[in-house]
Amino acid sequence: AVIERAMGAEMNLHLGYPSGQSKPAGQANERNGASGKTVITDRGPVRVEVPRDRDGSFEPILIPKHERRFTGFDERIIAMYARGMSVREIQAFLAESYGTEVSPDFISSVTDEVMAEALSWQSRLLETMYPVVFFDALRVKIRDDGVVSNKAVYLALGIQADGQRDVLGLWIEQTEG
Repeated sequence: AVIERAMGAEMNLHLGYPSGQSKPAGQANERNGASGKTVITDRGPVRVEVPRDRDGSFEPILIPKHERRFTGFDERIIAMYARGMSVREIQAFLAESYGTEVSPDFISSVTDEVMAEALSWQSRLLETMYPVVFFDALRVKIRDDGVVSNKAVYLALGIQADGQRDVLGLWIEQTEG
């Protein structure tokens, strides 16, 4: 339903008028129903109805023609969350950009899955010895309690004898040094 509403919003932009309204005078192209298609999402196969127009010029951006995979929606939510947007801000952005209402619970479930994956990564087994270890810091803007500030993200990278690299850890600190 989220994907279909988003593609409906794309169709509104393509035609220049919202669903349910009469087409503007002089415009030949109009809505022509929808066609069903099964896409593979992050959560498994989903059947969606893709809107069509009379002259066949509608090319959905969200799920392009002939595409069967739709794996970017969760990544977009995660990227916004990682940039410090709150669940409500993400919800508002998706409503404005895609014309779709997403519940805060849905957004939280996506971000919770990432947190579970991060916890799994944090508790993974590491090698007992790394011949080479690099340390570096990167300055980034981070939102903390509604305030954006510059912080240092420290990275420890271990290189095994065979050349394989492992990220040993990431730490966020107020200052570098």
